[in-house]
Amino acid sequence: MSAAVVLVGLGTYVLVHHAADQQGPPHCVVTGEGGESYTMDPRQAANAATIAAVASARGLPERAVTIALATAMQESELRNIDFGDRDSLGLFQQRPSQGWGTEAEVLDPVYAAGAFYARLVEIPEYETMPLTEAAQEVQRSAFPDEYAKHEPNASLLAAALTGRAAAALNCTVDSAAEERVAGSPEAVRESLVREFGEDVETVGEGALLTVAVPASEETGRGWELAHWSLAHSAELGIERITFGDRVWEAARSRDGWREAGAEGGGNAADSGAELRLGLTTE
Repeated sequence: MSAAVVLVGLGTYVLVHHAADQQGPPHCVVTGEGGESYTMDPRQAANAATIAAVASARGLPERAVTIALATAMQESELRNIDFGDRDSLGLFQQRPSQGWGTEAEVLDPVYAAGAFYARLVEIPEYETMPLTEAAQEVQRSAFPDEYAKHEPNASLLAAALTGRAAAALNCTVDSAAEERVAGSPEAVRESLVREFGEDVETVGEGALLTVAVPASEETGRGWELAHWSLAHSAELGIERITFGDRVWEAARSRDGWREAGAEGGGNAADSGAELRLGLTTE
């Protein structure tokens, strides 16, 4: 029997992630058990989620995600930039002239992350060596020591995006925004499959989409998908995300992840810990 993540209400949203009493532009925040936090804008969060999803599709460990995120934090601040030193481009500042791919390929976050991991896994014992050494083996940077300073934030983010830390990522929608992105199940499915691979199973049409979560991987996989959905909710028009007994809603995004059972959102017992995505409709 499988659990599922449900996305309900695809539409136009601007992501903001922060505590309920905070103000400011849209942003996302990942928080650790000790209260430490790292704040990003929506585009940075989406790029980070893509980097983690590509690792998941390849069956790579959390350590690989941490190394990749720290590298992208240093190289581009998790922004898919179309400029850099000489011909360096994209999240990892990969150079087409050095065999990383074409300009179009290295500017594709999915391709860029895959290219990074392909070289990372060739490094013997990369999981146990210092992060800066592993990153430098891949990147060959002129400033190799700079990767290390990003390890704490990359570790926080990796724990959330791999699903190990439940409800650790939160995003807040700009409630004053007048324009909303209309979501579609097809667009969400396409993004999920492209980033996580063909094994992702979805059911539904219209404003409700359910993403299957194998029971054997229920908690971690569910939160991995839930956090990915949250990070991409602005661009994909996701207005409601339900997993187990927790729910995030764009309309109440400043409340973060809430208990869902008492409000009709379902609970772990009656929903099978499924992930449900609600999409905003026009």
